[in-house]
Amino acid sequence: MMATAPVSPSLRPESRRGRGKTIGPQTEGNVAHTTPGQGTGAERIRENTRGQGAPPTRRGLLSVTAAAGLGLLAGCGEQKTDWASPSRSPTPSKEGKTSAAGSDNKAGRSPSPQPTKRRPELPRGGRDLSRYRLVGYCGLPGAAALGRLGTGDLNQRVKEIEKTARDYAADREPLPVLELLATVTNSSAGSDGTYRTRVPDDTIRRFHDAARRHDAMLLLNIQPGRASALDEVKALRKWLVKPDVGIALDPEWDMGPGEVPGDTYGHTSGQELTDVARYLSGVVAEHDLPEKPLVFHQVAVSVVRDQSALRQQPGVVMIKSADGIGSPGMKRDTWRQLVKDQPEGLRTGFKLFYEEDAETSRLMTPKEVLALRPRPEYVMFE
Repeated sequence: MMATAPVSPSLRPESRRGRGKTIGPQTEGNVAHTTPGQGTGAERIRENTRGQGAPPTRRGLLSVTAAAGLGLLAGCGEQKTDWASPSRSPTPSKEGKTSAAGSDNKAGRSPSPQPTKRRPELPRGGRDLSRYRLVGYCGLPGAAALGRLGTGDLNQRVKEIEKTARDYAADREPLPVLELLATVTNSSAGSDGTYRTRVPDDTIRRFHDAARRHDAMLLLNIQPGRASALDEVKALRKWLVKPDVGIALDPEWDMGPGEVPGDTYGHTSGQELTDVARYLSGVVAEHDLPEKPLVFHQVAVSVVRDQSALRQQPGVVMIKSADGIGSPGMKRDTWRQLVKDQPEGLRTGFKLFYEEDAETSRLMTPKEVLALRPRPEYVMFE
């Protein structure tokens, strides 16, 4: 389903180029962000959210602009097989009988043992994510406003991620991450009324091939609109059966009935996140996969309701990534709000914005990010 129209300029955040006003954390779970631009769309946003927390503004509906051009995203890339090494097929003997590894299996001689099938592993070895610190870029091809990953030569971008990841590794091994927007919010409902577009398989394949060339992890980011986040995850199953592919959710774009992206913050719940984790756990178990990351980006406390309902699932590592634009002090305040009273076992992530953070004040240093407690296990740049 293609987006029917790009976002109106009136809905784009003026603060994207530093013209908006930056505010700090507020009550009711608000966090650092930038104010929307001017125009009828922005006025609707302010009217609809008085006393409820500001709507998503650092990106506004720039994702919609990108969605309008999703037909151009299909790229070329050779499909690769999964990493688990298949066991060798038995070979026929001279008598026409099948024997293991070419053995003639004569009387009194034990058949040659079959090679043990290798269990799938993470891109840089092992099956446990706690060995690594994940560091990555997010983005969508042809949409610079949505992250650095979508600009320039893809291989060069992955090399940049590799270099950046070493700066944040500290006491762990670095694991580069490519976070590709795989389901993108639309400004219009579309024929199915979901306000979302799925990127073509060829685009996902191109990014997955790049991840494999560089021993990196691919995260498929979902902005569900009015679609079910779980249904969007299930639609990506052909990729999720691979050991180097995980999920990232953007619940601020998870709309309820009657809600329109950009008019208000979306939200999810602890139970909905648990349902997604349970589905991924089933995929992991069925295919004997290594641990699979499930990231959810959270820009305000209110974006994840009933957090106490979160339940860890076998084989799935749930990571809450603190979102929000601002100065180092503002981002630390946001962090403290979001990690307060979080369920045991839930891991943490932290998002940095190359342009907007610098326009507000400056980009936090690796030392400052690694000083956060609990220490982020995923550091993502947009």
